[in-house]
Amino acid sequence: MEKLGHVLSTRQFTRTWLDRLFVLARKISEERRKPGGIMSGRIMATLFYEPSTRTRFSFEAAMISLGGQVLSSENAKEFSSAIKGETIEDTARVVGGMCDVLIIRHPETGATVRASSVSPVPVINAGDGDGEHPTQSLIDLYTILQERGTLEGLTVTMFGDLRYGRTVHSLARLLRLYWARMCFVSPQRLAFPRNLLAELHGSRADVVETTKLSDVLTDTDVLYVTRVQKERFSDLEEYAQVRGSYQIDATTLAQAKSDLVVMHPLPRVDEIAPTVDALPNAAYFRQAHNGVPIRMALLHRLFVRDPDTHSS
Repeated sequence: MEKLGHVLSTRQFTRTWLDRLFVLARKISEERRKPGGIMSGRIMATLFYEPSTRTRFSFEAAMISLGGQVLSSENAKEFSSAIKGETIEDTARVVGGMCDVLIIRHPETGATVRASSVSPVPVINAGDGDGEHPTQSLIDLYTILQERGTLEGLTVTMFGDLRYGRTVHSLARLLRLYWARMCFVSPQRLAFPRNLLAELHGSRADVVETTKLSDVLTDTDVLYVTRVQKERFSDLEEYAQVRGSYQIDATTLAQAKSDLVVMHPLPRVDEIAPTVDALPNAAYFRQAHNGVPIRMALLHRLFVRDPDTHSS
């Protein structure tokens, strides 16, 4: 498997690359994250201009487990340099000179691409506005594989905020590589972006859109739920109108397949009732835990060529 440079978009990933990454992640998970020291002497810097818990912690846990060190920031927009008006490009130039890999989360779509254009080290997109979240989609796809045993030919329903939900934007692009049937369920004002829908249709993906979960639930193998993101709305009245539009509870799931997998990138607000947590269908906490082995595998691929798994 060839090493990557920057990790900015799911468009970079091929099916062969994904399959091999998942083999490595499973091996790492089975070995209980034995460090191996492959990142010994290397430093990761995390620049998070938006708050984060799972993404930041799992990246940092991955780096530490591989023997590396971390320079961490919880809220980079409060840095003196950002307050003074320093651009993301200049910050990447400066911080990139102090580390070996730069993890960036930013509220502006395309900010990580701009940073990567000048960074002296690899940049990983940890979420940019309502654009993409490529490493979350790796976790999501790996979780589906772990829960269902396959990625082939499944019906995956994405439910909730599909307009601003960067996790579903990234996941949809990867699911088409496995010929998944995708169902998009949301209020009209939170519908999946038209340009991305056209992209999926252009690749002959099997896509269904509806405002009613009941239209597709009985055929669904994986239900991917997202929260309505208050931080993406400039008009709070609009947010108030769509918040709580949908909720998944035990009554809802009674209409679904018994082996339905329920996922969520977290955090949740009120879109999944706590009563669902105890059901075997609830995979969202296992999904969150998969973040460490996946990001360990990704860092491994950034810096190490494995002679047993490299592509020709």
